[in-house]
Amino acid sequence: MHCPFCQNPDTRVIDTRISDDGHSIRRRRECTQCGKRFTTVESTMLLVMKTSGNIEPFDRNKVISGVRKACQGRPIREEDLKALGQRVEEDLRARGLAQVKSEDVGKAILEPLRELDVVAYLRFASVYQNFESLEDFQNAIDGLKDVDTQA
Repeated sequence: MHCPFCQNPDTRVIDTRISDDGHSIRRRRECTQCGKRFTTVESTMLLVMKTSGNIEPFDRNKVISGVRKACQGRPIREEDLKALGQRVEEDLRARGLAQVKSEDVGKAILEPLRELDVVAYLRFASVYQNFESLEDFQNAIDGLKDVDTQA
């Protein structure tokens, strides 16, 4: 790591801490030449492979935005959407992969959304799983009823 003050390539780590979200590391460094101290933040990047083949960084806000559309008109708070977005990201990162498919992101959204609001879940699932008939909706509803009776 180059010193931002004198550009010396030799710096030493004084302190290392994991951030509150658990996905980045904060390092306090000192330049061996000029003695000045600075902080770096290192984080891992989670990439999403789209169905088109394009690869882009995971964006929690895109998850929240997509779920927000399914929740339109439902009594769901913004804090709940943010918590769902965080839960989805944590689930994907816990898999230990640097890259996930967009389908995996959609699947990771379904369970927490079902727990949050079944109507929003059905809306999201109907788009995500390409429902084409009333039978598709009925099968999804029956699946929800089965889960309800087991709980």
